[in-house]
Amino acid sequence: MQNFAAEASVDSLHKQREGWMRRALALARRASGATQPNPLVGAVLVKDGRITGRGWHKAAGEPHAEIAALADAGADAQGSTLYVTLEPCNHFGKTPPCTEAIIKAGIRRVEVAMRDPNPHVKGQGVERLREAGIEVNVGLLAEEARSLNVAWSHWVLTGRPFVAVKLSLSIDGRMSYSNGSSRWLSSPISRQHVQRLRRYVDAVLIGADVVCVDNPQLTNRSGKGGQPLRVVIDAQLSAPVASAIYAQAADAPDGEARRVITATNSKAAFVRRQELESSGVEVLALDGPGGGVDLAELLAVLGKRGVQSVLCEGGFDVVRGLLCHGLCQRVLVYRIPVLVGAGGRVLETPDGALSFPELRLQRVQQVGLDALSVYDVISA
Repeated sequence: MQNFAAEASVDSLHKQREGWMRRALALARRASGATQPNPLVGAVLVKDGRITGRGWHKAAGEPHAEIAALADAGADAQGSTLYVTLEPCNHFGKTPPCTEAIIKAGIRRVEVAMRDPNPHVKGQGVERLREAGIEVNVGLLAEEARSLNVAWSHWVLTGRPFVAVKLSLSIDGRMSYSNGSSRWLSSPISRQHVQRLRRYVDAVLIGADVVCVDNPQLTNRSGKGGQPLRVVIDAQLSAPVASAIYAQAADAPDGEARRVITATNSKAAFVRRQELESSGVEVLALDGPGGGVDLAELLAVLGKRGVQSVLCEGGFDVVRGLLCHGLCQRVLVYRIPVLVGAGGRVLETPDGALSFPELRLQRVQQVGLDALSVYDVISA
């Protein structure tokens, strides 16, 4: 009986600890889309079974989550347990080390969801706190914490952005209608859903075929957050300069608010390149095989510029290139309850054989009349 009571007490305590960490994760999510190039981090201070301080990192240059929570708690921070979603920093950046503030505040114990994945930082924060005599536990709700910052972690470890490919597929597996358009394949609610997704990514990527056929804006129309960088793959510079996406670059008053990049081949017409650049578009010549664009090099360039996440919304060759060359980490498939029939494009390799990476289903959700399946790429 005593053993049962002891086990029940331990289980109750573990659930309570998870509950505090979930509070910290929820706080971190409040800044979604606003902290680049920094990660999302939330922190909660708990003392005698009650929260004494809350904090989250709101934007680059702003106080880190731990510092915000300590300020919120004031004198009550002493003797508290800190629940934080990411290992506290132990270095000087735009802000002082969080570890020193934690030690100075008299924190008794620290629960860390995940270590900092940066090989130059990993473990240093935990070690410093333990050296100071603070009990530190690592791994509470680690999977949830990793999911929260999956793009940032990928960027830190590889130097390239985390790439999600969005597909809209009819029930007969077609990506577009016979005229090449996919704009009206999905439902209005699904299109609104994609527009909201743009709030949470640093860049949106499309091919010239999408510009020519659908003439999209690729803007975040959620009413919250900033606008993503727009990137067009156009090896021959065939998309009209008057396209909606390029018009936005020309209208930007400071050249940054609505940034647009076109990645092309060095053999593309020089006159067309000049026209784009004069309208405010940045043109990058990244030669790939067969007169195309080197997608891997493009992602490397974006990564060096601090772009952590990219949402690819088509077209056909860009999607196929990312999938076939292991350059994407997530696939979003909107399954549309319509029958396109002959003439609609099927995603296939040049020899006609499907060549997808190995995928693991993460979740399925209903979006209007469409079903969204989210897959993680486990072979990239």
